[in-house]
Amino acid sequence: MPTTSSRMLSLLSLLQVPRAWTGPALADRLGVTARTVRRDVDRLRELGYAIRSTKGPVGGYRLDAGERMPPLLLDDEQALATAVALRTAPASGVAIEEASARALATILQVMPAAVRYRASALDLDVAPAAARADPAVLEAVSAAAARHEILRFDYSGSTWPRRTEPHGLVARRGLWYLVAWDLEREEWRTFRLDRMAPRTPSGPRFTPRELPTGHAASFLSAHLKGERETDRWPCEGTVELDLTPPELAPWLPDADVEEIGNGRCRVVLGSWSWSGLLAQVIRLGAPFRVIGPAELASAAREVRECLAGAIEDVGGSRHDPS
Repeated sequence: MPTTSSRMLSLLSLLQVPRAWTGPALADRLGVTARTVRRDVDRLRELGYAIRSTKGPVGGYRLDAGERMPPLLLDDEQALATAVALRTAPASGVAIEEASARALATILQVMPAAVRYRASALDLDVAPAAARADPAVLEAVSAAAARHEILRFDYSGSTWPRRTEPHGLVARRGLWYLVAWDLEREEWRTFRLDRMAPRTPSGPRFTPRELPTGHAASFLSAHLKGERETDRWPCEGTVELDLTPPELAPWLPDADVEEIGNGRCRVVLGSWSWSGLLAQVIRLGAPFRVIGPAELASAAREVRECLAGAIEDVGGSRHDPS
């Protein structure tokens, strides 16, 4: 039978889900009576949790944000997840290492012994991000995007301040990007947060435009591939490689790989050019066959002729490529 404290912790965990729970539904999940649920809700309210009652035939409960921070209650999985997140903060791309270390030390002090041992035993060698965004910049840009306010900022390498309609923030491989409509150039652009210095105050409100790809993450992905309208490479081709998917995975993480047996796989991958696509395959050092399209086959023939012409022996005679 769970103790009162563990039951209240389970109740709080359920209430943190953004939905309204009926009394009977909570009682069923916790294996207690509706009367016990009401008593536990009252106890949580006394601790400072803003739990609002909803009206209806059976009533319900919803956890709202309070005016003051109540005691933090985490179950074992939440505590461990928090420890992992704080330990990996250096790779987040935001300059919060010192604050994360202090927060982790505070949380470890109040963890139960068993959970504290598990969290302390995490030996994570985290490589810091190549460039880190200032937390204040992240906060200012995010707030302007959420409020749909024109954002003005200085940008590294630019001689004039930018005026944009911020759409959304995207984290990708340790870097943070803003996807925004550039009011001067009248086009969608991406900006790295570690190169931005927002100006205050922010500008007037604007009506958000519709992104060509629908989402900030897909637009950034398309932009990094040299596209604007769709999240696809300008050149996409298919090859068969004498490698297995596990052998290939570390080298072509974004490719579509299908195992076809006998130590071979079929790979669909993309690049900015056909020769660039072939370069990705050639560097693997494994036999391969071009499946298509015709442009890729043509590029392969050109590369073959180029390589054949570059092969010379010490005496200067050319080898017969056949």
